[in-house]
Amino acid sequence: MKALMTAAITGLVLAGPASAQTTVVTVPGEVRTYITEQEVPSVVYDGDIVVGTELPSSVEIHTIPSNDAYGYTVVNKRRVIVDPHTHRVIEVIR
Repeated sequence: MKALMTAAITGLVLAGPASAQTTVVTVPGEVRTYITEQEVPSVVYDGDIVVGTELPSSVEIHTIPSNDAYGYTVVNKRRVIVDPHTHRVIEVIR
């Protein structure tokens, strides 16, 4: 009985709430507007472009003159907001 009770408690602990942490970044509207107005060539990337993807250093990240917290590029003909320091995708503009 004691072993059964221990197994049940262990199962409850392991099945506890998920601890996945996600960070939601709210990109300022003026950054999004600036990016959509720029004409830059699209680069080809094999793979899914989703939030959190780290783009290779070979992908050129363009800067935003008024806000150095964000960069952008166009990948597979889709505009992408990127953290210029880590090359991680922050948002894919639809």
